[in-house]
Amino acid sequence: MDSCIAPDGSNLRVAKLAPRPSLGGYREAMALANAEAEKHLGEAMLLSWYDRDRDFESPQHASECHRDSAVPGYAAYGINRGATLKVDVEDGRFVFFYLPLDF
Repeated sequence: MDSCIAPDGSNLRVAKLAPRPSLGGYREAMALANAEAEKHLGEAMLLSWYDRDRDFESPQHASECHRDSAVPGYAAYGINRGATLKVDVEDGRFVFFYLPLDF
């Protein structure tokens, strides 16, 4: 299963966002991340994400085969499917992986 392969992430840009005041929740973070992705990539597709507040990831259960790995499943999923941008909101509180649509 390719989602269990450790990604190298060598083609990944990281945008770290620290809005003040702190965001109210996932929907605000997603809107902010989508705007950041558009700024960096133009039209983009959200591949995977993590919400630490709710300990919820998409795709669901992506981390099951990564329990002993330093790379969370949602990150491996996004990178293995071509993500070139990681948007990290509030130091890992919310994390989003994007693929440009001009690939």
